[in-house]
Amino acid sequence: MTAALAELAAQLPHLDLRTDAVDLEHYGRDWTRRWTPAPLAIALPTGIADVQAIVRWARRHGVGLVPSGGRTGLSGGAVAARGELVVAFDRMNRVLSFDAVDRTLTVEPGLPLEALQSAARGHGLFYPVDFAARGSCSIGGNIATNAGGIRVIRYGNTREWIAGLKLVDGNGDLLDLNRGLIKNSSGYDLRHLVIGAEGTLGLVVEATIRLTDPPPPSNVMVFAVPRMDALMKVFDACRRRLSLGAFEFFTDRALHHVVAHGAQRPFEGDSPYYVITEFDAADEADQATALEVFEDCAGQGWVDDGVLSQSDAQAAALWRLREGITESLAPHRPYKNDISMRISVIPEFMREMAAVFAHEYPHFDVVWFGHIGDGNLHINVLRPPGLDDAAFVSQCDHVTELLGALLQRVGGSISAEHGIGLVKKPHLGSTRSAAEIDVMRGIKRVLDPGGLFNQGKLFD
Repeated sequence: MTAALAELAAQLPHLDLRTDAVDLEHYGRDWTRRWTPAPLAIALPTGIADVQAIVRWARRHGVGLVPSGGRTGLSGGAVAARGELVVAFDRMNRVLSFDAVDRTLTVEPGLPLEALQSAARGHGLFYPVDFAARGSCSIGGNIATNAGGIRVIRYGNTREWIAGLKLVDGNGDLLDLNRGLIKNSSGYDLRHLVIGAEGTLGLVVEATIRLTDPPPPSNVMVFAVPRMDALMKVFDACRRRLSLGAFEFFTDRALHHVVAHGAQRPFEGDSPYYVITEFDAADEADQATALEVFEDCAGQGWVDDGVLSQSDAQAAALWRLREGITESLAPHRPYKNDISMRISVIPEFMREMAAVFAHEYPHFDVVWFGHIGDGNLHINVLRPPGLDDAAFVSQCDHVTELLGALLQRVGGSISAEHGIGLVKKPHLGSTRSAAEIDVMRGIKRVLDPGGLFNQGKLFD
């Protein structure tokens, strides 16, 4: 492919095209670390015309393309291990325009989520999608996985905030999808096909983002919950009486790891489960209602202890108990499950899966946490010392088959917000029927006739 790369460099002499080993390693992987990076090269375009030229070059030479943003993905969706050209959007990271009437920002795909949130605040508005990787993930990657995060319970996923997209398809053509319209009943909404497609249908080169009013002042409570079956009772009590912005849970093992990583324990005693909730607290009446909710839950035996934040600094420290979990587990290279189901079936599901884990993982450290208020659970399995990586992944894949079967029975999904990528591809059939997968393949053939984009991801 040396001659082909030389042709691309000659065609786009300003293009930053990298082939040194350090860059191939850096850009060829995501957070999974399960595949050896082996990209052909790294291309860093600076505009839409560059991306179109790259796609047409790739089509001529039959070179696969892997889109790359912050590479914070957890499903192998940004891995380049088969000689692909990585199209990295680091240099397409600008805010292009703001429309005060429509309350939208138009941005390039490489813009970090935190920068988008900051730009919204600069205009007195709010972009609500949020999670711990905000400083390093990009809006293009968020669109690719329809990212959710900690405030889905109020604001929904990324999908709800995308007013329009520009996409370069497999022919190198530029598609302008929805154009920022609120109402547009003119056939298929191709924008929504692209959101959550994991970069398999084309390269997003521009996004128009809806903004909203800043939320009212809020407060944070953390509860110690003694039993699994009490989790949803606490959720119901909070939801009925408080205006919730977030409702998250984590287990004692999650607390153990995040405290070892530097967070402060919320209570002196221990409990098997913990809940963190954020709620509107505009006045003293809201604060009083929150205390009443705690007292009622404690009186029912659903809560053993609780703490209510008294300052922004304390609220941030309490949120660290939840948001710091993934970082605290990273050195252990956990096997991750990211699953979703209807909220009503969570207690039954957790009981059944706890029994499966006790049988299949008797000596493994299994860490549960997640967005329980929107039905999304994260299950992290830590590799025991002395067990090699291949044996560990094989055993975890077997349990994921059991997990998939249970999810199929309760109508859940094997991937809530991380995507399918390479990691969950063998288990896609537990969530999608064969007919649905055939339809998805057909859609890909239309938008990507050369099969260029993210080859082997999602499905073969």
